[in-house]
Amino acid sequence: MGPDDCAGDGAGPGGPAAAARPGGAARSSLHPDPDETIEASQLNLRLWRGWLGPAACRELQARLLESIAWEQPQVMVYGRLHAVPRLVAWYGDPGCCYRYSGLLHQPQPWTAPLAELRHLLADRLGLDFNSLLLNRYRDGSDRMGWHADDEPELEPNHPIASLSLGASRTLRFRPRPRRRSQEIASPPAGGFDLELADGDLLLMDPPTQEHWQHGLPARLRLRRERLNLTFRRIRQP
Repeated sequence: MGPDDCAGDGAGPGGPAAAARPGGAARSSLHPDPDETIEASQLNLRLWRGWLGPAACRELQARLLESIAWEQPQVMVYGRLHAVPRLVAWYGDPGCCYRYSGLLHQPQPWTAPLAELRHLLADRLGLDFNSLLLNRYRDGSDRMGWHADDEPELEPNHPIASLSLGASRTLRFRPRPRRRSQEIASPPAGGFDLELADGDLLLMDPPTQEHWQHGLPARLRLRRERLNLTFRRIRQP
């Protein structure tokens, strides 16, 4: 995350695993083909539209809003503290510490809904995630600045899975600037926007994070909430 964060991105009943049963919301086959595959130079994205259905999304969002220990950390930008424009939470296996926005985050233990969703992703995609960053965008004024998920703690050869719940928002992509000054002066050409709706699952495959940035701009007229769950893999000793 960068400085423009502050300028201005055995399941229980009704949980995600229950939604994967026939008539439920998640795709039922192992390694299902994505609805969209987006490829560019050093960028590989796979997108499943409506990976979770509306009923499952509503229930999961309600459970997370109530049960997650949301925080609003402050970051130092040009010598001043600013509250990040969203709420966040970090969950994971023991020892999966994560430093972002200049802060070291200790993982909270998996809750039942999050553990169910983690296992569902493993079953459907064959991927083993050990940590999860949740972002809560309370309305359209909450946002995420340009950044890449390339912190040294993350396994560079492991995909990142991003699940959207609630209001649709635009996720923007652009090639990484070659120089930091270019981020403000002349953004690189070749970017694109991706609208992510309730229940959409986006998989960002390597080496996307090495060569591209993404961000979630403000949408000021929007009054609905959006949750974003990004499953990751932290390096283990």
